[in-house]
Formats: sequence, C-alpha cells, structure tokens
Amino acid sequence: MAMAATVKVVLGSVAFAIFWVLAVFPAVPFLPIGRTAGSLLGAMLMVIFRVITPDQAYAAIDLPILGLLFGTMVVSVYLERADMFKYLGKLLSWKSMGAKDLLCRICLISAISSALFTNDTSCVVLTEFVLKIARQHNLPPHPFLLALASSANIGSSATPIGNPQNLVIAVQSGIQFGDFVIGILPAMLVGVVLNAVILLCMYWRLLSVDKDEEDPALEVVAEEDVSSHRFSPATMSHPTSLNSQEWNSTLESMNISSSPNINGHRNHIETLRSRANASESEIQKAPSEESNPAGNSSPPKELEIETFAHTREETVPSKWVPPLNGFQNGDYSTTSEGKEKWKRVLWKTCVYLVTFGMLISLLLGLNMSWTAITAALALVVLDFKDARPCLEKVSYSLLIFFCGMFITVDGFNKTGIPSALWDLIEPHAQINHTGGIAVLALVILMLSNLASNVPTVLLLGGRVAASAAAISSAEEKKAWLLLAWVSTVAGNLSLLGSAANLIVCEQARRAHHFGYNLSFWSHLKFGFPSTIVITAIGLTLIRG
Repeated sequence: MAMAATVKVVLGSVAFAIFWVLAVFPAVPFLPIGRTAGSLLGAMLMVIFRVITPDQAYAAIDLPILGLLFGTMVVSVYLERADMFKYLGKLLSWKSMGAKDLLCRICLISAISSALFTNDTSCVVLTEFVLKIARQHNLPPHPFLLALASSANIGSSATPIGNPQNLVIAVQSGIQFGDFVIGILPAMLVGVVLNAVILLCMYWRLLSVDKDEEDPALEVVAEEDVSSHRFSPATMSHPTSLNSQEWNSTLESMNISSSPNINGHRNHIETLRSRANASESEIQKAPSEESNPAGNSSPPKELEIETFAHTREETVPSKWVPPLNGFQNGDYSTTSEGKEKWKRVLWKTCVYLVTFGMLISLLLGLNMSWTAITAALALVVLDFKDARPCLEKVSYSLLIFFCGMFITVDGFNKTGIPSALWDLIEPHAQINHTGGIAVLALVILMLSNLASNVPTVLLLGGRVAASAAAISSAEEKKAWLLLAWVSTVAGNLSLLGSAANLIVCEQARRAHHFGYNLSFWSHLKFGFPSTIVITAIGLTLIRG
C-alpha cells in the first residue's frame, strides 16, 4: 500500500499517538481520561482529520468480535454466580502439601481457567483467593501473584476465547475453534510447566523457609473464610434467624476443645443458652400475663392458643407460618430451605451444562460469536428473573474501547505507515525459515509491549497472514497461530504488557486486609527471562 498524502500521514500519526499514550498510560497528568475515552478520542480525531470517512469508521468496527466478547463475558458472570470460581479457589488449598505445591497448583488452575473463561476474569476472581491462602499459611504473596498472572496469560493462548487478541485472530483468520486449540495446546502446556519451573528456581529459597510459626502481628485467615469467599452481592447469602432449639444445637456442636480459654468459652456459651431459653420463656409467658394481669383466673384454652399464635407470628420472619397442625418448631423452615437448596443445585447444574454445550458447539465449528451470544441468552432465560443485575456486570467500557480501537487502528493503516514498515521487515521474516520465525517473533514481542497486544494483532495480522499465504495455506494458518502465541506470552515481559498483570497488581493492592504492592521491577526480573524462554520453546511446538 502506497503512503497517503503528507497531511493525512501526519494527522493520522498524531491521532494514533494520542490513542497509544492513553491506552498504555491511562492516567497521564495532562489528559487523565482513561483508556476507553482515549480510544474514542483517537477514533474521533481520525474522522475529524479526514483520515477516514464516517462510513469507513463504522465499517471498521468488527461486530462478530464484539458479539463474541459480550457473550463470553455474560457467561462468565453466570459462572461466577454459580460458584465456579469458588470451587477453583477451594482446589488451591485442598490437601495442600506446602508452598511449592501451592505455587504449582496456582499455575495449573490459573492456566486452565483462563483458557475457558478469559485471563482477565480469572485474575479478577482468583487474586484475592491467592492472597488469602498465602496469608493463611503465612507465606510471601509475591511468587504466587506472579504465578497467577503469568500462567493466566500463557493459558489464555490455547483457545480463541482466552483473551481479546485471540478473539480477533480467530474471527479474522476463520480458523475453527478445535484447530486453534490443537495448534497451540502443546505449546501452552509446556509453557505452563516451564513457567512453574522458572518460578520455583527463582524463589526456591524463599518458598523453603519454614513458615509454620505464625507472625503474631498478622491475622491468620480461617480456612472457612477462604472457601466461602464471594465475588459479588448477587452470590452472597443472607443470614437466617435461629430458634432456641437450633441455637442450642449450634452451640453444642461447636468444637472448642482446642481453645486455650476453654472455661471462658463454656461460661459464655451457657450465658447465651440461658438468654435464648429466657427469651423463649418470655414469649410463651407473655399472652397469659396480658390476658390475666391480676393473676386471679386462667384464660380460656382457645384464647391462650390464639394469643400465643399471634405472638409467635410477630417474633419470627414474616414469611414463616406457625405450625399449629402438630409439626415441631422449624420443620416448615427446614423443608423450605431444602427446596431452595435443590433449586439452587438444579440452577447451577443448568449453568454448567449450558457452558459445556457452548464449548462443544465451538469445537464443532459453529459460528463463535452467535454461539457465545446464544449461550448467554440461554442462561438469562434459565435464571428466570430480571437480568439487569447480571448484565450490569458486563464490561461495556471494554466493548466501547474496542470500537474506538478498531476505528483508530484502521485509520492508522490507511496512512500507509504500517505497510511501509512491514515492507522493510517482510524479507527477513519469512515463516518458512527458522531465522524468519525468530525475526517475526521478536517484532511481535516488541510491538506487543510497546503498542499492546490487541493493536499489534490488528496492525500485523493481515500482513503476516498474506505473506505466509504466498507460501502455502498451511503456513498461513501457522502464521496466525504464531501471532496468537507470541502476542499473548509477550504480556508476561513487563507489568504493563498485559491487562491481566495490571488486574492482579491492582486487585492485590486494594484487597481488604491483604494489600500487597507488586512493583514494576520485581515483575520484570521474573518476566523477562520467563517470556524469552517460554516464547522460544513454544515456537518449536506450534504446527499449522
């Protein structure tokens, strides 16, 4: 493609530069408007500067990619409500055999969940789990946070729904879901293992320190707190009131034998039991006192039953009906709770079945965008309630960011600068030679960290594929897969290389009672060697 007019080249470069600065550094002092507004600003400038026309700008928005991204986000929201990520969190601490075992588990679980539910989602919901477990065992969180973020990036490379750049590649290349997985899965599995080995080698001594003795300054988190973590108000359970019998049985079932202040606990429990029994006695006693204040005669039996029933209705939740037909206290509520429990189990099973059906449909080669949207709407219907709370959790700002980015990158392509640069690189980046693959991987690696991975894929994807297609169709497919692998693993190079890294860093810093700051340099010390080694070895395992 020939270079455009000088004015268009300059103005298009200015618009793209503004977009790039705000995308990479969203809080710059001179214009702290964020990534989403920055992408819209870049798109608007491309139209105002007449680099592209309004019709070309609308045509640049890739609706299939947006549909696939929206569908997968909705499915992830319902999986979160169905406690999928809580179960993944439980796997982290289930029969753990020490710090090294925990690190390997984090690498494996993070990679698998990212391949199925996107790397950003996995990092959002698993970061606090990792911090809690590290705190519970009095372990340094730094290696585990690196394991979570880096393995999430590596694992997400295996599927088209693992990350945004893979969504773009899958839609633009037309590669089937199953072919995509088969082509990259071996490299992903080896990459996860290598990532765990590198982490163990770098932090072996730190993970080998005996941490059995707890630091008295730290509040160790109970195991129940880790396993009962909730991610959103939609999944939080509401406390229910207990009657005196349930309260007594609860107190008696408490295990207090391991407490150093056992006598104090017993006295406290006896006090609570006495108060509960006293409250029950007052409830039963109140009707007779009101109806016979002088104490001269007893009220009629029918009136006593009626008054007692009225009093019980006022002291229990309004939805509870007093059992006057011979049932014992709590039988009705127990039955109701059982029904609710089974409804919950049935609904969760439906969520998992729909998600599994979506994955099978994708493997069978059905349209990825409409498959994801269909699965999302099926979950909305099965939920049988207002979907607004769930739909509000979808990251619409990310969808808008993609719209602006599509327009901005298309405008920059029309300046002719990317084509001119590729013409210089293409002779040295032939995919049918080992040296050419190395050069191409290095270019993708550098651009992914300078311009972010999704813009890199949009800028290079078509050109790399066209160059490889001139050799053979198999080489074209291999070129797309190489682009997916390198652009994804490149996110591990630095803290700014991937949104998953930034999510882990921000989630760790803001975590309640577990705040930890993951610095840029501490990440780079691990990220640079890990990225180079894993990228190079993975390139040898990818087949077209």
